[in-house]
Amino acid sequence: MTKTNTKTGEPIGWSDKPKDDPQVLELKAHLEDNNGIKGLQILGSNDVDEAVSLFLRDGFVVIGDVLNSEQIDLLASGCNDVINEVAVLDPDNHGNRGSHRYSFGGSSLTRSQLHRPAWQMLLDVPVLSKILTSIFGSTDYILRAASGDFCLPGAVDYQPLHSDVNDWFEGGKTPFSSFFDLRGQVCLRDLPVPYICANFLPQDVTPLNGATRQIPGTQNSRAKIPNLKEEPEWMKLSTVCPAPAGAMMLRDVRAWHGGTPNLSDATRAIPNLEFYAPWFREPLVPGISYQDYNKLSAHAQQLVRFSVMDSSEELVTGTTLRAP
Repeated sequence: MTKTNTKTGEPIGWSDKPKDDPQVLELKAHLEDNNGIKGLQILGSNDVDEAVSLFLRDGFVVIGDVLNSEQIDLLASGCNDVINEVAVLDPDNHGNRGSHRYSFGGSSLTRSQLHRPAWQMLLDVPVLSKILTSIFGSTDYILRAASGDFCLPGAVDYQPLHSDVNDWFEGGKTPFSSFFDLRGQVCLRDLPVPYICANFLPQDVTPLNGATRQIPGTQNSRAKIPNLKEEPEWMKLSTVCPAPAGAMMLRDVRAWHGGTPNLSDATRAIPNLEFYAPWFREPLVPGISYQDYNKLSAHAQQLVRFSVMDSSEELVTGTTLRAP
């Protein structure tokens, strides 16, 4: 998958440092030799019980071969459409999640890519619904967003470790993904998983193309997340790779994770779907028109029922570097 200039068709990236920079070459050799979680398990689509067990233990799990070749091609094409539209807006690769890094949702006026067929297709992946139903203990979970991220070749820096949800605190920037116990006894990390991110791979993920680093077992940890200076080397190498195109990674969004350098020659994309537990809700922004909603399967309609635009209103879509 390659980000291309829509006028010339030539690959772009590598804006911060050249490929042959000595520090880049040293890091590349280090990642080739050491990057990746040792003994990473990639389960089959029938291993639902084991997938649930690993997810609850580690805060993430990888399932292979959930997409066939046609679905992989559709997803890769859909991602490339967005990537090329973003390229026009950001020719210097500044990114909206750090240099050379972008959020698919953060690049959409709707904060989501649910209006695109490639993301709609993911709603009906059979093994996804089986695992989510088992984890949540119900079929009444709903879609939060259809998003994900991509990083360009030449993303030479690590993204700091972070969690996608936090407890509420006074003066905070947003009430989203917030939990507050008046007694001060329970925090969000003590609860069952509030929402789950399902990442899908339209290309192989390797030690060199920006694999997600995931720190096992941190979904319930109250410890302070280390910054880049504090982070030990083993965490920087704790990446979910190698993983094949067509695989799916489920993440408890509370677990510590972050982006890693993409020292390859191609863009790495990991589009996602995000789901709220039946008991957890936040304000939602419409991401699909009523007309497109009616074209979905009954199962997909159930998932996106709170993300559909009213039939009397038009869904305004478009690409941006800063979602409203």
